[in-house]
Amino acid sequence: MERGREREEKRERKSEIEEERERKREREEERGRETDEERERGRARQRERERKNERKRD
Repeated sequence: MERGREREEKRERKSEIEEERERKREREEERGRETDEERERGRARQRERERKNERKRD
C-alpha cells in the first residue's frame, strides 16, 4: 500500500514538472512571436522613412 501511494506521488510530481515545462515553452514561443512582430514593425517604419526621404529628394 505504501508503495502504491509513493508511485502516485511520484507520478503527480512528474506531471507537475511536465506542466511547468509546457508553460515555459509556451512563454518562450510567445516571446518569440512578440520579437518577430517588433522586428516587422521596425522594418515597416524603416521602409516608411525611406519613402519619405525619396519624396524629399524628388
